[in-house]
Amino acid sequence: MCGITGFIEWRGDLTQHSQLLVQMTETLANRGPDAAGTWISGPCAFGHRRLSVIDPENGAQPMITRHDDKVYAIVYNGELYNAPELTKELKQRGHHFRTQCDTEVLLHAYIEWGPDCTEKLNGIFAFAVWDGQREEVFFARDRLGVKPLFYSQVEDVLVFGSEPKALLQHPKVQPVVGPEGLAEVFIVGPARTPGQGVYKDLQELRPGHAMIYSRSGLRKYAYWTLESQKHTDNEEETAVKVRELLQDTLERQLVSDVPVCSLLSGGLDSSALTALAVDYYNRTGQGRVNTFSVDYVDNDKHFKSHSFQPGADGPWIKRMVDELQTNHHYIAFDTPELAAALDNALFARDLPGMTDVDSSLYLFCREIKKNATVAISGEAADEIFGGYPWFHREEMLSSGTFPWSVAPKMRAGLLSPEIRDWIRPLEYLGDRYSDAVAEVPKLDGETGKQAQMRIMSYLNITRFMPTLLDRKDRMSMGVGLEVRVPYCDHRLVQYVWNIPWEIKTVGGREKGILRKALEGVLPEDVLYRKKSPYPKTHNPAYLNVVRQQVLNILDDATSPILPLIDAARIRELAASEESSSNLPWFGQLMSGPQLFAYLAQVNLWLKTYNVSIK
Repeated sequence: MCGITGFIEWRGDLTQHSQLLVQMTETLANRGPDAAGTWISGPCAFGHRRLSVIDPENGAQPMITRHDDKVYAIVYNGELYNAPELTKELKQRGHHFRTQCDTEVLLHAYIEWGPDCTEKLNGIFAFAVWDGQREEVFFARDRLGVKPLFYSQVEDVLVFGSEPKALLQHPKVQPVVGPEGLAEVFIVGPARTPGQGVYKDLQELRPGHAMIYSRSGLRKYAYWTLESQKHTDNEEETAVKVRELLQDTLERQLVSDVPVCSLLSGGLDSSALTALAVDYYNRTGQGRVNTFSVDYVDNDKHFKSHSFQPGADGPWIKRMVDELQTNHHYIAFDTPELAAALDNALFARDLPGMTDVDSSLYLFCREIKKNATVAISGEAADEIFGGYPWFHREEMLSSGTFPWSVAPKMRAGLLSPEIRDWIRPLEYLGDRYSDAVAEVPKLDGETGKQAQMRIMSYLNITRFMPTLLDRKDRMSMGVGLEVRVPYCDHRLVQYVWNIPWEIKTVGGREKGILRKALEGVLPEDVLYRKKSPYPKTHNPAYLNVVRQQVLNILDDATSPILPLIDAARIRELAASEESSSNLPWFGQLMSGPQLFAYLAQVNLWLKTYNVSIK
């Protein structure tokens, strides 16, 4: 895994800008702590930071090769899980390889098939290739958006990078945010609209998309989308297929030249991956699997059950560790660490995010990095298989908005009247929801409940899931840890997409078909426990810290957030009993402590990134 950046300018001498390219590349040092490289030739400047995972000795980037007397160059962030098959096919077509790394495989795949190479790839990736034959640059991002890729086209320059911070080093890319960007920050969140970079001149290449930049301009297109088809397998066949796909993708993702571990919460998704990894390690003689879990000091004393967090994870983690005999590492953070890391999480994401859920993940990944370079995570199973409570509540299914944004009026009420009038947040949210629903690939003859659940699945896979993947990428890569997400294998996602809802919920349970597929893999009590999300702190000390931060911001007349918000309303909330609740009262995913932490992050973002609002 790595960080990539660069710029293309058809006029001028880019060698004059070599120091600028180095500065852009260095902003991504955390993503690639092992090596750095830059390359400038003609109109193209590429920069790369490397985290060595496969063939550490020979995989330096930018990687350059000649073919038919033309130069090809690549910068690449990702992992190809079908590299061995591609290598074999390319060798049969006359290609020769100097290394064992998948970067060279990807570059030769592009040389052989051009832009159509994306159809051949199984993996997570964001990459740019300079094509000396066509004199253009080809960009692509993986199908589900596991790896990020931002770009900005300003005048005659195209700037790109793994994170906004790299692009913002370029003088043509300014940290200006307009009404749409503010609406994304204050009303659409936590799930950004696909393609939205928040900054005015910044966009994100959408998952499953590619683009070509040549002297004639920029062309973007989708090379992969979900396809709605009739599901013909019965319940038993479906369960077998799900298990086969999951096992195949996990075993592909366990391949590495550096240590691999598993994140273990004791829930269905991570326990299944860990159990399958232990089985694979046992079969291949690789010893014990290292597992890691995260919690908070004294969380057991303050925990209160609710629908999104029905039970604590601690006993279930021990249950799985005892069952699988993994080499487990229990990691716990206290309130001061968690609050202090909110700043680190903001800088890793370049935007306000999911507050303590981000900062704890940042700290968690930092601890894991001391023992491993690659981790396996259960991210995305709930979006794909329908695990969240909002899949199963009629009032949320028929709310007419995103299920994670069902309190938009409350959120809009935080804004100053002038900003509300300018960005029209409720109208903006309504338009984004309509856009999303209009994209859903319909299935002929599908009506009623089936059509309703297809819409909900699409919203989760294309809007909410990328947010969690972005969070996982930024927090992990912020400390140089690669996290792989087997549930995001596009073959599995496409297959599960078309499973009818009554089979997905077989046995009357959320994720019923996944549970059925894992029978015999997990103990029955773990297999059928209620879903529990990534843990949050329940310690009232955390509330006190972040609430005081917001009050200090409100008392400082120079705070850049003040013109944007209704300060009196926020003071009122801070003094209310509601604010002390850890229940998700301010929208489905935001509690009182998270609201205050979020506002503090927005203020720090505006100040540190010198954001202009216009």
